[in-house]
Amino acid sequence: MIEPGTILNERYKLIKTLGEGGMANVYLARDLILDRDVAVKVLRLDLQNDPDTVRRFQREAMATSEQVHPNIVSIYDVGESQGQQFLVMEYVKGSDLKHYIVEHFPIPYQRVVDMMEQILSAVQTAHDHNIIHRDLKPQNILIDPDGNAKITDFGIAVALSENSMTMTNSLLGSVHYLSPEQARGSMPTRQSDIYALGIILFEMLTGSVPFEGDSAVTIALKHFQEEIPSVRAFDPHIPQALENVVFKATAKNPANRYTSADAMASDLKTALSPARAHEAKYVVPKDDLDETRIMPVIPNGPKPPHDEGGDADSPASQPSPKARPKKKSRRWWIIGIGILVAMLLMIGIGAVFANQKRDVDVPDLRGMTTTQAKTALTSAGLKVGSYKYTYSTKVSKDLVIDSDPKRQVSVKEGSTVKLILSRGQPQFTLENYVGQDYTDVKSDLQKRGVTVKEKQVSANDEPSGKIVSQSIKAGKKVIADKTTITFGVSVAIKPNTFALRDLTGYTEKSLRDYANEVGLKIVISQAHSDTVDTGMVISQTPAAGTQVKPGDTVNVSVSQGPDPEETKTWSKTISIPYQAPASSSTASASNSSGSTSSSSSAAPAPNGIQVFFADKTHNISTINRSFNITADDQITITLQVSTKYPGSYRIVRDGTVIAQEDNITQ
Repeated sequence: MIEPGTILNERYKLIKTLGEGGMANVYLARDLILDRDVAVKVLRLDLQNDPDTVRRFQREAMATSEQVHPNIVSIYDVGESQGQQFLVMEYVKGSDLKHYIVEHFPIPYQRVVDMMEQILSAVQTAHDHNIIHRDLKPQNILIDPDGNAKITDFGIAVALSENSMTMTNSLLGSVHYLSPEQARGSMPTRQSDIYALGIILFEMLTGSVPFEGDSAVTIALKHFQEEIPSVRAFDPHIPQALENVVFKATAKNPANRYTSADAMASDLKTALSPARAHEAKYVVPKDDLDETRIMPVIPNGPKPPHDEGGDADSPASQPSPKARPKKKSRRWWIIGIGILVAMLLMIGIGAVFANQKRDVDVPDLRGMTTTQAKTALTSAGLKVGSYKYTYSTKVSKDLVIDSDPKRQVSVKEGSTVKLILSRGQPQFTLENYVGQDYTDVKSDLQKRGVTVKEKQVSANDEPSGKIVSQSIKAGKKVIADKTTITFGVSVAIKPNTFALRDLTGYTEKSLRDYANEVGLKIVISQAHSDTVDTGMVISQTPAAGTQVKPGDTVNVSVSQGPDPEETKTWSKTISIPYQAPASSSTASASNSSGSTSSSSSAAPAPNGIQVFFADKTHNISTINRSFNITADDQITITLQVSTKYPGSYRIVRDGTVIAQEDNITQ
């Protein structure tokens, strides 16, 4: 562990520990240069000298830095401080998906679909870069305060082209999300990630994983031996089309799963559509993965060895020719010359091989510092050449963008490799925009990536829409996507008052047009309404007919349509008749026919009553109330119901349902 307050590379000040892992520890830190919070992952001290762990740590940086996506945690920097390897990542406030499921379950179906579409979009980007995550699980998906999902921890992600046979026999990742082929020891593919996504979708819909067991081996066996349980068995309100997405994503045979994350997202997008309300249950096609196959005879293949007798036609069985007597006519000096020539040839060939340099591949240096790149080149038997700097929107300043020759190109040992380094993001110089038309300037700057804001300023001597001030002085060099500039924009004064129109029923566009025409400021708020169409004005302040002047503010409320989550209280009193158990009745009859014992004083046998109900906050599968009765009784059930969360109840007496009602909405 590193003490809080430590500063790495004179830039990243560690504040507190966010988490500890088997390979690295993660800290909340402050970027002292850019003045922002970041997450810093530092390789554990006891693993700094393990080349395999360092390689895996660097692979995480490369795997993530190549992927730019709003739902993938960004890598800002890679470095080394006093021998410690570290990554600097985007800091995501909030919790992971595992905690989100626990805290928000049951999650509305549309919310589940929206979050899964974000996750699938990020996975597709990784797959487009030939990166398989291999460890997709809710713990590696962060949820920010706005509810957006961001995938992290590419520590065991592997490029498709990488030779990873050393990992074949290891069950990497969490066994609860492990695909059948990985459980068998096969190499993971894109379809392995899709299987894990299907398990994650299952958990978001049911609140639990499909398979549990006493050990990791038990759970792994279930993944390729048992069928995925039905999510509709847990919650009958789940549409069949949505359950079908789970079934197809978690098919045992990878060939029966979705061909890509995009294909899964496309199917999931329409799963709640009324057009698919009566969709049939998806049946996984039968395959022959577990059938015994008879291997065909290979023509022209290797033949079995002959027995000791041999083949009469083989060369070994043919009579050997009579040995011919050696010629004795060669003279000794001819032999001497031959030996001398042979020695000279051997010496020459040896010299050629001694001076010949072996071929080596240029290592992948992208994202490294110059120190790291020099170490990697030296290890490969290569030298660092000249540096060339260029702007980059993706690679942080002073890190390697590429090399010349490029990665994986074969060169001679001892060759020089030039490094192409990042200058950081390109800058441009702001002009003096005062007096120019605001609309034109805004359009030009937004195309460059600058965030533009407007502050209206009343002006007697300027026409409306002209820039009268700017928050950043002219001549300053800025990075476009990190710059926000605010312009003071003139609004011509119209001193005369006028009667405010009745804005009820106006659209937002109509409001803007009217406001621009008369010089009013419109402040819009949203509200639900059962009577006013979505997007139309419900009310206004001041009221219609009020005398106003240019520059005044008018507050309007715009309809969002009916509130789908508005709950109503539903209550009903239900009678529960007592029914003497059959055994009790028989015993009573027997006593009355001749028993000397007094049955009149014996207490009646009780009925066991169980009450189940479901509404916005309760689940029908859970016993809500349990009690015994020995006489007729009654119970009052109160539910919080809505169109989105219909209610239901069920009363069971001694194992038999005696009263129930479903789909209660009001």
